[in-house]
Amino acid sequence: MTPWRILTRLMAGIALLFLVAPLLVIIPLSFNAEPFFTFTPKMLAFDPAGYSLRWYRAIADDPVWSQALANSLIIGGAATAIATVLGTLAAMGLARGDAPFKGLIMGLIISPMITPIVISAAGMYFFYSDLRLAQTHLGLIVAHAALGVPFVVITVTASLTGYDWNLSRAGASLGAPPLVTFFRITLPLILPGVVSGALFAFATSFDEVVTVLFLGGPDQVTIPRKMWSGIREQISPAILAAATLLICVAIVLLVCVEWLRRRGERLATQR
Repeated sequence: MTPWRILTRLMAGIALLFLVAPLLVIIPLSFNAEPFFTFTPKMLAFDPAGYSLRWYRAIADDPVWSQALANSLIIGGAATAIATVLGTLAAMGLARGDAPFKGLIMGLIISPMITPIVISAAGMYFFYSDLRLAQTHLGLIVAHAALGVPFVVITVTASLTGYDWNLSRAGASLGAPPLVTFFRITLPLILPGVVSGALFAFATSFDEVVTVLFLGGPDQVTIPRKMWSGIREQISPAILAAATLLICVAIVLLVCVEWLRRRGERLATQR
């Protein structure tokens, strides 16, 4: 192994440790039996009395946390559905070679990914306030859908790079309507990219806090906003338990995305 490869792997390992180290601290602290954000002597001695599920039970028994979870699931699910439909349609149009102003349109679509979220949230607040959508579930759903569309467009566009458009033409030549051709020919082939984009859109919505702070009201408190409020107003290890649950959700989503990626590679190899 060359010194350059050793240095590259060493730097990658350091960067990975820098990203994972906070998680290695949060997870065990969420099982702390005491209301502290530090490791107690019993925890360091691996005494079972120093560990407890009290903070997970506190989340399960608190109606505020339950309502925050319901809001996150409702807003995230609806935003994901809208983003998946719009992103897939946009990718289908942009994937065609005769699409006019393809570069300009793609730049506008993915702009929410590169624009600072504070700027996007502030602009959405003033725009949605005029439409009376601020402090409503619908406003947050539309805002989160706008943030999730770029992820769907990118993943579906990547899936369409290996798609043979002659299949769609063959379906049309046999008399199949466009919707039938899409659902029976195109969609099954690009489904891994569509699902991957939907997972990324859901993760973006489920984890978003800045937009919720700008647009959300008392009835639109999501889990990230509840965690933010808890850190500023009432410090409790229940926040660490909620963070651990979010980490588990993120791991599940990453596993699903990786499985879909490998499945897409196998389908591409078979074609």
